[in-house]
Amino acid sequence: MLSVILIGVSLSMDAFAVSVTNGLTLRPFKTSYALWHGLYFGAFQCLMPLAGYVLGSTVAGYVTAIGPYVSFFLLAFIGGKMIFEAVKGGEEGSGGMTVLSHKRLLALAVATSIDALAVGVTFAFLDVSILPAVGFIGTITFALSCVGLFVGNIFGSRYKKGAEISGGVILILMGIKILLEHLGVISF
Repeated sequence: MLSVILIGVSLSMDAFAVSVTNGLTLRPFKTSYALWHGLYFGAFQCLMPLAGYVLGSTVAGYVTAIGPYVSFFLLAFIGGKMIFEAVKGGEEGSGGMTVLSHKRLLALAVATSIDALAVGVTFAFLDVSILPAVGFIGTITFALSCVGLFVGNIFGSRYKKGAEISGGVILILMGIKILLEHLGVISF
């Protein structure tokens, strides 16, 4: 059980970081945004290990081979778009995102959960009770994603344009980190 807790927390860290980043730029903030955010990230962090468990090592190997490239592209694209919109807004900034779109949440949830697919494959070989494990991982990610959005919003309300640019840079750096880890250049 301790292993599943540690895995759940470690898998949710990327989702937490993206949540903080989104919270930095979201104006106005609504509690429903945090719930949607947590739902998307929690669901994907729950479903991806389940899919990895079911698929075993057959198809999962192909997905985990290209997954880091997909994650890098999605995070870099969304981060670049955030930076562009902040700079385009002039001296006052664009005021942040006014809506947290389902399309954006879907892309970010997929990008941050691809590594969970490999965890699911590992679970298949370790005789882990999969339903409680993925339920726990999804719950941890849901909670941390909601908290991350609140935390990011508190800081973003104070720093507006700088927060948007910082958020975009963070997403791009996360994408680069995922890609470099996959290529074996760095390891965390």
